[in-house]
Amino acid sequence: MQIVKSAQEAVAQIASGHRVFVHGCAATPTLLLQALYERRGDLCDVELIHIHLGGSIPYSQPDFTDSFRVANLFVGVNARRALDCDKIDYLPCFLSEIPLLFREKIRPLDAALIQVSPPDQHGFCTLGTSVDIARAAVDTAPLIIAQINPNMPRIHGDGFIHINQIHYAIEVNEPLLEEPIAVVTEVERRMGRHIAELIEDGATLQTGIGKIPNAVLQELMHHRHLGIHTEVWTDALLPLIEKGVIDNSQKVIHPGKIVSSFVNGTRRLYDFIDDNPTVVQLDIAFANNPDIIGRNPHVVAINSAVEVDLTGQVCADSVGPRIISGVGGQMDYMRGASLSKKGRAIIALPSRTADGKSKIVTMLKPGAGVVTTRAHVHFIATEYGIVDLFGKTLGERAKALIHIAHPDDREQLERQWKELRQ
Repeated sequence: MQIVKSAQEAVAQIASGHRVFVHGCAATPTLLLQALYERRGDLCDVELIHIHLGGSIPYSQPDFTDSFRVANLFVGVNARRALDCDKIDYLPCFLSEIPLLFREKIRPLDAALIQVSPPDQHGFCTLGTSVDIARAAVDTAPLIIAQINPNMPRIHGDGFIHINQIHYAIEVNEPLLEEPIAVVTEVERRMGRHIAELIEDGATLQTGIGKIPNAVLQELMHHRHLGIHTEVWTDALLPLIEKGVIDNSQKVIHPGKIVSSFVNGTRRLYDFIDDNPTVVQLDIAFANNPDIIGRNPHVVAINSAVEVDLTGQVCADSVGPRIISGVGGQMDYMRGASLSKKGRAIIALPSRTADGKSKIVTMLKPGAGVVTTRAHVHFIATEYGIVDLFGKTLGERAKALIHIAHPDDREQLERQWKELRQ
């Protein structure tokens, strides 16, 4: 490894035409990314490929696409407006299968920009808060450029990378990007209560980021022996861990340990996972493998949606044709929970949007993406209740979903459903 003095010197190794992986979420190497953008005058056709990046990104700058193009594997809030499906594009793929894009050279990498913890006495750094698809990236990229940051937690699991694997590095001492806990409203609280009723003692949970997962977790303080096998988790789990509600004692896969692939939260969370042997961060190809997930007992997977039609089709990545997120791991965990003994796969969404439109609809918006198909869907929850669509006909599904729609929307949904079938 060669330690260089500046980010500009580190990224000088990247050439026109390179495909460059960028570490994501709290691990986003912002200094390296900015230094690469500063080279826009002498680079062309450099592709950046990544999941959601944290912080401010230069994609909306008018001269960005003169030198760069982007393959988003998950579209974060900070990239939505720049998405044009030309220079700044979206690549739909199950999160569990993204490592195959690198390992099977479907999208072969030329370089990887990462942020790591300092080397230990044996020379091993770690990928810290985000192992996810970064494990496959550092295994396959012939050029690895790193920010070494003492604020990056040292994690157990699949995230180790020896300093001899890193070609160029800069030493920084920058705070990691933080994501505060989302504040739960009464709507989410009611949804949380409905979902919590389906969670038994000893269950293994997959929860994501946002108000709905947080609301569910707040309702579990009196449960016992819960386990965690999830792609991502946040500070919202810490009270349950500290109280002993989560002890991972009933899990089959990595019993006694919290299994995830990345974390996103505050400094308190990053300090908790630092060198903590009860927390393992694993390659997303393992953590999100439905067959692996399904080996745990009583898996409860909780995922959100943009809208659900009356047949059970779930749109979760777009508003009509406009991409706002990605396929992510929803189907990985929906299927994994379905394969689990007494598992429960749950899609949760408020009955209405912020401007009062029903999220339970007769038909999805034109151009909307179906992330979870009507054949895969099981439980659907709103603040008005929870229904199980598995084993139900189309007509039975429509009646069940109308029952948990907003009361003021039910009559219209019934009328539209009848009209659609005439």
